[in-house]
Amino acid sequence: MSESVNFVLPHWIYWGWLAIMPLLFMWLTRGNSSKPKTKTPDEETALQVLAEEDPALHAPGNKFTRVLDWISEQSGVFVALWTVNAVCAYFYEVVSRYLFDAPTIWVHQASYLMFGMQYLLAGAFALLHGDHVRVDVVYIKLPKRGQIGMDIFTSIFFFMFSIALLTSSWRFFADSLSMREVTDETWRVQFYPIKAMMVIGAALLILAGISKLIKDIQLFRGMGEAKRT
Repeated sequence: MSESVNFVLPHWIYWGWLAIMPLLFMWLTRGNSSKPKTKTPDEETALQVLAEEDPALHAPGNKFTRVLDWISEQSGVFVALWTVNAVCAYFYEVVSRYLFDAPTIWVHQASYLMFGMQYLLAGAFALLHGDHVRVDVVYIKLPKRGQIGMDIFTSIFFFMFSIALLTSSWRFFADSLSMREVTDETWRVQFYPIKAMMVIGAALLILAGISKLIKDIQLFRGMGEAKRT
């Protein structure tokens, strides 16, 4: 009985479903996403606080930044939908383990690898919405234009980190792909796609950073012109 119940998820289904499932959900809900959403008072307050902390979050930008912001937004929604898979997988694990006494060898590993990829790919979405941690001991004491200038200056370090992450991730991915690396656990799922997510996540983070830098420069110039006039 245990052998017939303890299903092992094939690798190709795992990777194929992670690729197709979010696209399917996004396509089915495309009409709802285009409708304007009414924000609650708490959401409005949160947006105002974020706008005060970082004006670039709600700056109009230009056509190029709007394309980059769209990529960051959609990539975040894409990986967020993976969470549904974890709920379903752990439900299957509980039923299999406690009702049929047939614990799986793949559910936990499939889920924590998926959450790791979510973490790697969600950086651009977090930057777009101002969700990264900000150390503002000095920053908060500056005038608004000074804060934007500080953001422009510190973007140097941001891009140094992001480019280093991209290049090192590419080496990790290339080495993993060349040896067809798999995980050590019994399921032995391919590991190089996870390392590929490091490369994609770093690239997305750089694109989001470029968008923010452009909007910061526009705001800095606009405030300077307004001050002169």
